[in-house]
Amino acid sequence: MPEVSLLTNPVVSNGSPMDKSSVFAGSWLALGLVLAWALVAPQAEARAFFVFGDSLVDSGNNDYLFTTARADSPPYGIDYPTGRPTGRFSNGLNIPDILSEQIGSEPTLPYLSPELTGERLLVGANFASAGIGILNDTGIQFLNIIRIWKQLKYFRQYQQRVSDLIGVEQTQRLVNQALVLITLGGNDFVNNYYLVPYSARSRQFSLPDYVRYLISEYRKVLIRLFELGARRVLVTATGPLGCVPAELALRSRTGECAIELQRAAGLFNPSFFKLFIAANAFGMHMDFISNPQAYGFVTSKVACCGQGPYNGLGLCTVASSLCPNRNLYAFWDAFHPSERANRIIVQRILTGSTEYMYPMNLSTIMDLDSRI
Repeated sequence: MPEVSLLTNPVVSNGSPMDKSSVFAGSWLALGLVLAWALVAPQAEARAFFVFGDSLVDSGNNDYLFTTARADSPPYGIDYPTGRPTGRFSNGLNIPDILSEQIGSEPTLPYLSPELTGERLLVGANFASAGIGILNDTGIQFLNIIRIWKQLKYFRQYQQRVSDLIGVEQTQRLVNQALVLITLGGNDFVNNYYLVPYSARSRQFSLPDYVRYLISEYRKVLIRLFELGARRVLVTATGPLGCVPAELALRSRTGECAIELQRAAGLFNPSFFKLFIAANAFGMHMDFISNPQAYGFVTSKVACCGQGPYNGLGLCTVASSLCPNRNLYAFWDAFHPSERANRIIVQRILTGSTEYMYPMNLSTIMDLDSRI
């Protein structure tokens, strides 16, 4: 594993921004964030939970937007407790839902939900929006989506709303102690660089240069998140982009993963682990993609819901082919894991070795919290 630097100044408990040169000296400070986790007045009571990112973690914000990136019609949500679509790109629960369940918190509501008022604000909020990436030009085909910098503006707005409810000092404490999950990067490849042959970004950058550019832009996002008070930040790397049913349908004749997209993930993820406290989503997915039967799946190539080769073309709709038992499929639709696969991923986040979680898993970090 790469060497990491320590914070040169301690994190202050009131969440006020510190000088960037001292906090983010050299590369982004992975271990420094672990120290920040321990230094900001933790307590045993339920913590707030904030979610940023794309469709892998969107809990329904896009339902309130004029966009084609929506999961608001059946059979999405078929295995959700209500049996109805919720805006999650899943047959049931997504990763934030299961994390909330495992750490004993209420599920976070989408920030745009009219139900997110009063004391429900204290649970946290989900700002994620399907289709977005690190870059603002990612996902332009989806029209109106909440790009990452807009998500951060909403986070600032959220804090103002909570301050009106419980005061500035308690709001800073709530944000400092909250768990923060951010998932970005995949769309910058599949819905930008590789979206069409000779895309604008592929003409502008070679793949290695594009990866370096993405990492530099991601660093800016994480710095801003830190300035806004986030201290317990969990960042997921990209999954095996070339192995999802959508890419198999477009690029694979015999079911092998698409080489060029796997190469992109292979370049992006190692850089990623040099910069962040990270979940190795690539490794987590590849376990059940490489050997689905070992995890109780009948296939990791064919999506449960979809059409065309590998059920990998388009979104899941009422006209799609739908498997009768979602628990037997690693992928729910062309891009997104099934709820059961999400549960395997969350278990790795909570208890996985350093192969999956660097520098330590979430349970270990939360246990450190409880001892202070």
